[in-house]
Amino acid sequence: MIDLQQLSVAHRQGYDLRTVVHDVSLSINAGECFGLVGPSGCGKSSLLWVMAGLNPHWSGSMQLAGHQAEAGKAFTGDLRREVQMVFQDPYASLHPRHRLRRTLAEPLKLLKVKDIDDRISQGFRHVGLDPAMADRFPHQLSGGQRQRVAIVRALLLEPKVLLLDEPTSALDMSVQAEILNLLNDLKRQDNLTMVLVSHDPDVIDHMCDRAAHMANGRIVR
Repeated sequence: MIDLQQLSVAHRQGYDLRTVVHDVSLSINAGECFGLVGPSGCGKSSLLWVMAGLNPHWSGSMQLAGHQAEAGKAFTGDLRREVQMVFQDPYASLHPRHRLRRTLAEPLKLLKVKDIDDRISQGFRHVGLDPAMADRFPHQLSGGQRQRVAIVRALLLEPKVLLLDEPTSALDMSVQAEILNLLNDLKRQDNLTMVLVSHDPDVIDHMCDRAAHMANGRIVR
């Protein structure tokens, strides 16, 4: 489902590019949850953002969900839909001044999906939320509820690959466990392939089939 070969990632600093991930090669099977673990600044989130199509400054080979990505080019078509990401802070994907229904409906309208309201209601039920919450604003929900809505937003496009960037680190311990168990259930139900970034080895052990440790922009084991 995911194949990376000699992948390097750079960040723009002024007029220059600074390489922050060096020569990563990984193969991840369909239906697997793969973890990237390491200290802050080791490059794991930078790698994930490239896999989500959010940073075009990379080199090497990257194949996702059967599509060959091209360095320097934005994700389009099926590739853009089939690879979705859940961020550490759900505000990154939920507009603070729009009701949740409007935010969730926008990508579906672009794809000319029918029965959008029914899909949103079904998505809320899928993650254990009352569909009536779709008519609230993000600030009217708890942190755990917002993260569940962010997961709904990613899953509405029926992705094959779900990328998770520290999805529970901003939540209380009790809520963390709820979200991790939810993600495990969704992985089984929807046959998702997941890549989970975390600095917490316990989270990786709970969620992942396999994991790689990163340090200084490289996979070390």
